Amino acid sequence: MEQVKVLLNESEMPRQWYNVQADLPTPLAPPFHPATMEIATPEQMNVIFPMSLLEQEMSPQMYWDIPDEVMQVLALWRPTPLQRAMRLEKALGTPARIYFKNESVSPAGSHKPNTAVPQAYYNKQAGIKRIATETGAGQWGSAMSLACGMFGLDCTVYMVRVSFDQKPYRKSIINTWGAEIFASPSEQTNSGRAALADNPNHPGSLGLAISEAVEDAATRDDTNYALGSVLNHVCLHQTIIGEEAIRQMNKIGEKPDVVIGCIGGGSNFAGISFPYVREKIKGMDVRILAVEPASCPTVTKGLYAYDYGDTAHLAPIVLMHTLGHTFVPPGIHAGGLRYHGMSPLVSRLAEDKLIEAIAVPQLECFEAGLLFARTEGIVPAPESTHAIRGAVIEAMKAKEEGKERVILFNLSGHGHFDMSAYDAYLAGQLSNYEYPQAMVDEALSKLPKVTLPGM
Repeated sequence: MEQVKVLLNESEMPRQWYNVQADLPTPLAPPFHPATMEIATPEQMNVIFPMSLLEQEMSPQMYWDIPDEVMQVLALWRPTPLQRAMRLEKALGTPARIYFKNESVSPAGSHKPNTAVPQAYYNKQAGIKRIATETGAGQWGSAMSLACGMFGLDCTVYMVRVSFDQKPYRKSIINTWGAEIFASPSEQTNSGRAALADNPNHPGSLGLAISEAVEDAATRDDTNYALGSVLNHVCLHQTIIGEEAIRQMNKIGEKPDVVIGCIGGGSNFAGISFPYVREKIKGMDVRILAVEPASCPTVTKGLYAYDYGDTAHLAPIVLMHTLGHTFVPPGIHAGGLRYHGMSPLVSRLAEDKLIEAIAVPQLECFEAGLLFARTEGIVPAPESTHAIRGAVIEAMKAKEEGKERVILFNLSGHGHFDMSAYDAYLAGQLSNYEYPQAMVDEALSKLPKVTLPGM
């Protein structure tokens, strides 16, 4: 019988996170403070983040040791399996060999606890009692509520309203792990109340939910803010995925020709790809492909520019690919991909041509997700179907060319809380939506004006 799963023992878990900042051909541009419009200092950001995480955010140090207390929690589900999708290969009739890193095995069902756990740990070490955060599809809110429970912290989650309504059991699991949750925009913050006054039926957005969580944290001394994607330290923590994958691929003598992940803010893509970016810089012949929704095409249609990280101008201003902070996305079912901006690190790598990006429509993603579920048995999260779609595209290219190809993608989570999306797809109630360029241009006209010293 051919090997389906490649496993690591707990003793083989990576003991360090990899910081791709150390290898960037072009250094990252600094963040700006939204109030002063000047380069942000660690002391200013310490209002909502512990200094330990800010060190990881800003430092070019290549490797960071994973604390033992964090390792003990991660070991509840890590190392995660590397699996070969042989049944999918057969269904496609492709000569390609398709592997996926199965991040759906975590308690929260996604990759998100990989950073939620260390963020809770470092905040606990700093004496913080409570975390305020946002969530799109609910995976990050679930992960943060789990992690806070592990370290005895209170947690408040602001969930994008359209996803809150689509996924009622996300509220249940977040409450089960001890956190409270509000649909965003909410009546809990000035940002939320202003949005509701402007539009009582506001569907919400990640940018707005971030505003609410940042405002909550900034107005309480016992509370810090935690973000589940985009930021450098979040991407750092996720690299345990790719570090494990490299060990697992080496075990079976395989090297990927293409590494694929879905992108919304960039965290799971960073997790699988950044260690391979390091190997590519060293000389490995590998393509690295980011797959985003056509309805929220941040990298493929967005501008590489300084922009606010949130709607209410409370989060730092960073240089990234953006659709504009006023962007209000359509209610597609991949809620975790509905963010106006992209990780500055992912954006920088795209600008330096170390990674590539494509945008794919919703229906093609669900079609690929259904095929994956019916061949491999795992119902993928709507976000993860974008990576599956990317893998299918690459596998069919291999078929057309009659060439073998090794494809590795990140299955960022399962879709057990997303069955309303599958119900809608199977009932023919979903449609494709491509975000109009005119609306992108309108949002980009409202970017903040900042100037780097010396420019």
